[in-house]
Amino acid sequence: MTLTEVGESRINGYLSILDRSLRSFLPRETAADAVREVESHIRERCDQADASPDERAAIERVLAELGPPLRVAQAYSHEMTLDEAVTTGRFVPVVRALWHAATTSVFGFAWALIVFTGWTMGVSFLAMGVLKPIFPNNVGYFTLNGQSRGFGIEFAMPPGTEAHGGFWVIPIGLVVGLAILVVTQRLSRRILTWMRSRKAPARIALKIEVREQGR
Repeated sequence: MTLTEVGESRINGYLSILDRSLRSFLPRETAADAVREVESHIRERCDQADASPDERAAIERVLAELGPPLRVAQAYSHEMTLDEAVTTGRFVPVVRALWHAATTSVFGFAWALIVFTGWTMGVSFLAMGVLKPIFPNNVGYFTLNGQSRGFGIEFAMPPGTEAHGGFWVIPIGLVVGLAILVVTQRLSRRILTWMRSRKAPARIALKIEVREQGR
């Protein structure tokens, strides 16, 4: 099917909405790459399509098979975010992938909550190691009137509160904090790898569909 100016306008309108949707999830350059890939798929499908009863109906069939731009953008952004997080293991991509998972599934939300808890604990232990030499009386093991009160950092201490623990808190806080952060990060990467393996990539799905339609 050879596209007319009207057909080109319809496809460009779809791609424009897709581009805006992708940019709300992905960096500009990554979104542009995804738009080009989807455009290639659409044009390949249009080349294979029968222009009957008319061009408009044929184009609408192709776009309907692909799905609404927002849904396509969500599928691509989820895949690309997972790819970056799993491949690089960097903190920011992992955070983006966890946030995306938390907003799209119950399991993703539960896992993101566990990871956030792990990061919070790790940072807390690191803070204890860093703050102990600066505020020696506000970091350690606390008792109130001889009874156990807790372990950590406390500044607004009620009367009768005593801090126990020498500077051995520093290495313990640093080592434990770093260990928690490393373990949490590695587990996050493993879970994200598992999540990516459960779903067929959107880009591969497009290519498979094109081949099947062309048979």
